[in-house]
Amino acid sequence: MTGSRGARAGHGRESVEKFIRQRSARRRSRRASASGPGTQNPAQVASSGGVLPALWGRAVRAWDHGRMSEESNLMSSLWPLAPSGATDWLLELCGDGITGFMPPAMPDAAWVLNAMYEHKQGPADVSYHEYHQARLADGSVQPHVVGGIDLDAVGVATGGGLGRARHPGPGWRRLRWAELARRTGDPVVPDGLMPSYRCFPAAKKEGSWPMGMVPPTEGSLDRETWNRLIAVLTQFSSAGPDTRCLAYYNPLMLGVIDLDNLHVRAGRLGDAEILYDQSEADFSPSNLWADDRSWVLCTDYDLWATKVAGSPALIHALLNDREIEAVRLPWAH
Repeated sequence: MTGSRGARAGHGRESVEKFIRQRSARRRSRRASASGPGTQNPAQVASSGGVLPALWGRAVRAWDHGRMSEESNLMSSLWPLAPSGATDWLLELCGDGITGFMPPAMPDAAWVLNAMYEHKQGPADVSYHEYHQARLADGSVQPHVVGGIDLDAVGVATGGGLGRARHPGPGWRRLRWAELARRTGDPVVPDGLMPSYRCFPAAKKEGSWPMGMVPPTEGSLDRETWNRLIAVLTQFSSAGPDTRCLAYYNPLMLGVIDLDNLHVRAGRLGDAEILYDQSEADFSPSNLWADDRSWVLCTDYDLWATKVAGSPALIHALLNDREIEAVRLPWAH
């Protein structure tokens, strides 16, 4: 995150728009690779059974289209679009919000960690990359080529997801970062770094996670943590569920480059769970904040965690919550 922001510093609008186009294209390529058969977790591999029959596939697509239309209408009703100028105070406080407006402590802050999961049988000896390479070798999957470049030949199938996530289902359990740190000897977050793909090098084999684990997704909270975080924020907001809030989705999530019309929505905190299902983005919001600015959260596009800035009482509650796993990072306070 630090490097990309440093590279953007001082660049004009043309450079920023080029950056967004490049990042969006790269993310689409990574998403296509990550969602293919080569990087499915064992539960997905076991249950996939190959390609759905054509008729069933069309029925599923029709159902999805209808569901997305209903969700879009509900989103517009509960969280209508708001002027992009609502982010001006964050721009002054945090700098550019291309990957999310990262706030300082207000006056306190903590990082809510994205969930990871482990199969009850434990980590497999085979990594996601080894599994993917074996499927390429036997012809089960085809190489992923973008712009004439074979991404499978130059990259590593890490097993990591992109965007929204939820519990994988039966046979899986949540694996706390603290537990994995005790097991591997790695710190929960290395000093000076942010929660990201750089964490837990000892858990991976040449950069790829074992098949029996599902690492945190990048750029979005998992659904369960999002819902619980909304519940905690409600307890520490002046009007409870009626607290007026605003949500911002960064341009990279939406694949747009109109920097004069940022995607902002306004609504009630009590209706914030639906923000997770924004049909135009496969991510939880980049930022959510109370209109009175008593707290603000940021889920950076490149990270595995969400920074929450607010009162000491709110931060204490997050650090001691039984469902949420949160940590203080003194170097990113």
